[in-house]
Amino acid sequence: MKYLFLLLSTITFAQQTKFVDFKSVSGQVTIHSEEKSVSGLVRYWFDVLKPIDTIKIDAQHMTFSDVEMNEKKISFTTNGKQLLLIYPFQKGKSTLSLEYKAIPKQTLYFVGSEETNNFEIWTQGQGKCTSNWFPSFDDVNEKMIFNLEIIFDSKYQVISNGVLQSKLEYNNLTYWKYGMQKPMSSYLLMLTIGKFEKKIEFSKSRIPLEMYYEPSNLVNFEPTYRYSKQIFDFLEKEIGVKYPWEIYKQIPVRDFLYAGMENTSATLFSNQYVVDSTGFEDRNYTNVNAHELAHQWFGDLVTAESGKEHWLQEGFATYYALLAEKGIYGDDYFYSKLYEYAQELKQASKNDTIPVLNPKASSLSFYQKGAWALHVLREGIGEKNFRKGVQNYLSKHSFQNVNTQDFLAEIKKVSGYNVANFSKVWLENSDFNTQITNDLLSKNKNVELLLDIEKVSNKPLSEKKELFTKMLQSDAFYSVKAAIVHQLKAENFEDSKPLLLLALGTKNGQVRQAVASILNKIQEEFRTQYESLLDDKSYQTQEIALYNLWNNFPKKRFQYLDKSKNWIGFNDYNLRTLWLSLALSTPEYSANNEILANELIDYSSPNFEATTRQNALEKLIAFHLINDAVLKNLVNATTSSMWQFSKFGRNTIRSLLKSPEMRVAFESILPNFNEKEKFQLNRLLKE
Repeated sequence: MKYLFLLLSTITFAQQTKFVDFKSVSGQVTIHSEEKSVSGLVRYWFDVLKPIDTIKIDAQHMTFSDVEMNEKKISFTTNGKQLLLIYPFQKGKSTLSLEYKAIPKQTLYFVGSEETNNFEIWTQGQGKCTSNWFPSFDDVNEKMIFNLEIIFDSKYQVISNGVLQSKLEYNNLTYWKYGMQKPMSSYLLMLTIGKFEKKIEFSKSRIPLEMYYEPSNLVNFEPTYRYSKQIFDFLEKEIGVKYPWEIYKQIPVRDFLYAGMENTSATLFSNQYVVDSTGFEDRNYTNVNAHELAHQWFGDLVTAESGKEHWLQEGFATYYALLAEKGIYGDDYFYSKLYEYAQELKQASKNDTIPVLNPKASSLSFYQKGAWALHVLREGIGEKNFRKGVQNYLSKHSFQNVNTQDFLAEIKKVSGYNVANFSKVWLENSDFNTQITNDLLSKNKNVELLLDIEKVSNKPLSEKKELFTKMLQSDAFYSVKAAIVHQLKAENFEDSKPLLLLALGTKNGQVRQAVASILNKIQEEFRTQYESLLDDKSYQTQEIALYNLWNNFPKKRFQYLDKSKNWIGFNDYNLRTLWLSLALSTPEYSANNEILANELIDYSSPNFEATTRQNALEKLIAFHLINDAVLKNLVNATTSSMWQFSKFGRNTIRSLLKSPEMRVAFESILPNFNEKEKFQLNRLLKE
């Protein structure tokens, strides 16, 4: 009988929002950094809409005590994934109080260490993961008002959703109390802890814009947050609906899993976007900044009711980010990015048969094709109608869940547009309509040139040289000139040399970087011109040029190494790790090879962020600078919470294990690892 009851209850859970409406929640959570756990007291306020015998709260691997409803103890059980409250619930208002503890396997991440002064804690609840650290709801359709108090060491700053209501210190612990006024889905709940400072600006609408930074990165504050206020003011005006929350915060964190995450009122973004003015040219936060901010409306204010409707979040955020960048960088940039998206989608459509309106659609479909669909719609009904339709859609469904028909219904009301046909072509079909996109792209002169360059891609250079020369000497946008350079990659050097010289002469960083990237083999007659790339204000260009020059001209290696010996590069040390690799691989260059090797190996250790470590490990392995310390750091990489880095570690070890000598080396150091590392290495050794 028990099993039948649980089966019936499980069926009920899928429809729980029809029976129970959770209104708000207050939580007091304590983070225990040593054991990487969280404990807390949580109180829910909810309405029972229809009688129900079991209510579930998602709770991954949590233990509970003192569970009470309306101040009285209530029966409960857990199944490892959920807290099940068993009671004859009747219509009416109720409260639920519970005490819990969890050691999260994901979602709540502890990175760095206090010893190396880079310790941080942050959450990433994308989709349905918040229930790993806070008893909540994986169903995005259950929206509540969240209020959170976090208790942690007073040496650190604690940030969460909403407005800071109070901050009290007691016995070296600080109680940070944050509050929201409007409901949101659980996956948007966040906290982050670290040694941060902040600067505050105010939008035109007087919303406080809190921009956080690590004290050591104060010098990089301006280029990192460049255009932030401009982006906020633009989007609020362009969308036409007031920013829906009381405050907006942005916090860069170490080893973040993605570029950024649009937690309600508080975006977390990767520390890799903390850059100086030189780094800004290659890797800036502008697009991510605009994308995550757009999500505060498209995703946070209105939330897609299911994975099938994911484009309503990502397609909108991608498109509005482009519109914001258009206001900063101009029409040519905007249309060049649309052209770039179109090229990617055209190529992908040859194999990708899953349309946008499918939960299994690719990121390219949700993001770039979703953005293109909106551009087609905006052009089709006009900017005025498009804005009005979007405003009506957001206003009507504020703080609710939505589907595609909700959006298209508002578009049809303001324009009479054939939304059914639009949906079939752009959302329900996996094809990519190049005729429509090319017609729209042709509105921009520079993209017309890009289309012309695309048409002659298979023609011999002799037939297009005159065209290319004319374009390189014109005031065409940099993307046009870079496209020309990339077509020269397969050409004979002597034939393409005049065009390469013209490209270098443009003095445009992106065009010059294209020249750097296509020439792996550099002729002596072109060496002096290529060497000028070492002085470009671009860490990516300098990295490409330094390696290629070192590789092509052995007699000049000392000269190149002397010139670049103080280079650091991005905050992932891309130039420093390359320089160390080259210096160690250049006989007689340094009398301190042991010191240099130790520095490079240290960059591959847990003392640094995952991207820095991967840079160092890639170079150590590529230049055959491998010892037990390198192998140990590589095995440690497989345990990283940053999945991209752990995947790199596993794949690299698999490759090394093809060598019998490397297999013996790994086996010999196996006893030196902790249990987690041993598990990962043993699994790879047995494959």
